[in-house]
Amino acid sequence: MTYDEPSRPERDEAADAATDGAVPRRRRVPAVVGTALAAVLVLVALTLPNEVDLLAPAAFIRIPVEGLVAVALLLVLPARPRRVLATLLGALLGLVLVLTIADLGFSTVLDRPFDLIADWAFLAAGAEFLAESYGRAAQVGAVVAAVAALVAVPVLVVVSVRRLAGVAVRHRVATTRAATALAAAWVVCAVLGAQVVPGLPVAADTVATGVYDRAGQVRAGLNDQERLRTQLAGDPFQDTPGDQLLTALRGKDVLVTFVESYGRVAVEDPELAPQVDAVLDDGTRRLAAAGYGSRSAFLTSSTTGGGSWLAHATLMTGIRADNQLRYTNLVRSDRLTLNGAFKRAGWRTSLVMPALTRAWPEADFFAPDRVYGAEDLGYRGPTFSFSSPPDQFTLEAFQRAERAPGHAPVMAEIPLLSSHIPWSPVPKLVDWDDLGDGSVFAGTNRAPRADEGTRRAYRQSIVYSLSTLISYVQRYGDENLVLVFLGDHQPARSITGEGADKDVPITIVAKDPAVLDRISGWGWQDGLNPAPDAPVWPMESFRDRFLRTFGPQSRTHS
Repeated sequence: MTYDEPSRPERDEAADAATDGAVPRRRRVPAVVGTALAAVLVLVALTLPNEVDLLAPAAFIRIPVEGLVAVALLLVLPARPRRVLATLLGALLGLVLVLTIADLGFSTVLDRPFDLIADWAFLAAGAEFLAESYGRAAQVGAVVAAVAALVAVPVLVVVSVRRLAGVAVRHRVATTRAATALAAAWVVCAVLGAQVVPGLPVAADTVATGVYDRAGQVRAGLNDQERLRTQLAGDPFQDTPGDQLLTALRGKDVLVTFVESYGRVAVEDPELAPQVDAVLDDGTRRLAAAGYGSRSAFLTSSTTGGGSWLAHATLMTGIRADNQLRYTNLVRSDRLTLNGAFKRAGWRTSLVMPALTRAWPEADFFAPDRVYGAEDLGYRGPTFSFSSPPDQFTLEAFQRAERAPGHAPVMAEIPLLSSHIPWSPVPKLVDWDDLGDGSVFAGTNRAPRADEGTRRAYRQSIVYSLSTLISYVQRYGDENLVLVFLGDHQPARSITGEGADKDVPITIVAKDPAVLDRISGWGWQDGLNPAPDAPVWPMESFRDRFLRTFGPQSRTHS
């Protein structure tokens, strides 16, 4: 090497500068714009909150400690290791950004972050929902966009980090000074607890905290099967003979009916409750005049905004199913469901699933004698929310199939879907004699007007479903009917607003006073409409209380 020849590190620095973004003057403006966009993308990836309530422009006025550490590492490394590290950091940060975006989507609908272990099934469920509610084209478009984003986001972040690394090296002195100043500011803000947006410290460690939380989430998911095994082993009813189950309900038809998205917000929100409460209060009076009594309270669901099957499993098994992994393991067990208890005790059991259009292996877990899918109901009218028939037709089809004169006592689980998101259009309640094959609903399947609003459409759908249930009891009820109806979960955050709980109303209706006498110790309130101070139980506690209360061992049970 001659005296004027640069050393190998210097040659690497020069090569790095060339490959990492040094540009001639005529391309300086596009280069500056590209660098600015890269900086914005990396800042977003480092500071993006994973809760929709925290989203605001000021949420990005923060100092990410991970960015400062990365700059320090990139400045001290030689060119080739630096490029490798920049690529790895970019890939990791891109993955973090994808997961944060998933968190935002899940927090908007389900009011919780995406579960890296348990929630993959929700992606398929979401795609199915789009097809059922908005058509195949919407489903394909959403899937294509999601896949493109899944690929593009990490690639763009890698390119951005590599570009910024090159800029930092070419302006080493300025970068070092800026990083030092920001590090000092980070320490001061951390000590003072400075926040621009409440809940978001200016001294940010969003990525590190997120990775730590994900690791804990994965550990919890992997350990959940053992916890479930322990819960399953403690079932007090697993081996109870059929002649000792549900003795106080012998001869009754018991309908457990889930009203989709019927949450506490429907009976308490100032904008929604007046109409919903009016239907429930009027229904209480009408049913009382016909000889029916009713008691109501609240259950705390295992889910919110969606995932109805988690709530169904929670109620029926007495075990909280709050994620897909827990649900999958639960339905593979031999847990005695409430459906199975009725079947063991001699009832005919059925599942009425108005949106079921394909094989459903989990049905065997619930031990039905018969599953009624969409085709089995015989509906030939227009489809409504989630491509399902109106609730009135679902109940009429069940009545014809299972409660004809001379029928054996039946226990049925019936999800009613007219109040399923997107909550519009809403069918009309018609005369039961006019239902036929559903053609009577032709012409009522209209798109909502622009001025109707999502909350109004939700309210109308709940009013319809509750009105239908009340009308069904008036039409087909008798001294042997016991109706249990409840919400599966609260609606999405666009309806509930921030900070909503997971409570859903539950009501038991019966004409035989002995049925309601049995639950007198529960403390539930009279009528169809629970007041704000009504009892609140975990949804998973219902199965055991129900089986104990209506078993032979006690007249009442608190």
